[in-house]
Amino acid sequence: MSEPILQTKNLNVYYGTKRVVTDVTLDFARNRITAIIGPSGCGKSTLLRCFNRMNDLIPSATITGQVLFDGKDLYAPDVDPTEIRYQIGMVFQNPNPFPKSIYDNVAFGPKINGFRGDFPELVERSLRRAALWEEVKDRLKSSALALSGGQQQRLCIARALAVEPKVILMDEPCSSLDPIATLAVEDLMRELSQDYSIVIVTHNMQQAARVSDNTAFLMADHDRIGELIEYGESRQIFTNPKDERTEAYITGRFG
Repeated sequence: MSEPILQTKNLNVYYGTKRVVTDVTLDFARNRITAIIGPSGCGKSTLLRCFNRMNDLIPSATITGQVLFDGKDLYAPDVDPTEIRYQIGMVFQNPNPFPKSIYDNVAFGPKINGFRGDFPELVERSLRRAALWEEVKDRLKSSALALSGGQQQRLCIARALAVEPKVILMDEPCSSLDPIATLAVEDLMRELSQDYSIVIVTHNMQQAARVSDNTAFLMADHDRIGELIEYGESRQIFTNPKDERTEAYITGRFG
């Protein structure tokens, strides 16, 4: 088995004095989809944001423990958070295309990152990877805001892919999409996992069971928020969980 691409070791996250992720130790496999599930307020999105240092943008946030990317501590003093965000891309809950053309949305990241290659080829390749090229190839100069919600989300995925990341983080990427658009994004995730490592936060148990290879279940219990209860292959988690709290959550008895 290959070395994990991401690891956390005794990771704790605080907002002020409140701990919102508690002693999480996890390995995230390469070229696999890992789902993070759990009830609202259990620290899922906070944990996800540790991987591309988005929590740095929250003044009250502090972190203890380690987050490793390819074996290197992401929070070491010599690490540039901006560079990390190119290697570990993020797709948010609500599609957030820039108020620019479809073409310029995809080209934006590589342009500010100093890309000197063939932009049209890069834009086409990224849109093809995001399964969007055939739908937009004749209107690349049109506003991205004119696309449907599902198309906008796939455009945001193309935008993330354009800077050639190793990891793609997805925070509830289908929560604002209809079932057809959701299926398209799920199919895309499975296809992308051949070349990228994906970590997805989702409230949708069916989605986690459909698309993920591995699943981590977090819980909040009194003062222990963001505690890892169980982690394993998704098939095992959803059919034969080892912890009764996992079973209660995935069967809808709480959360």
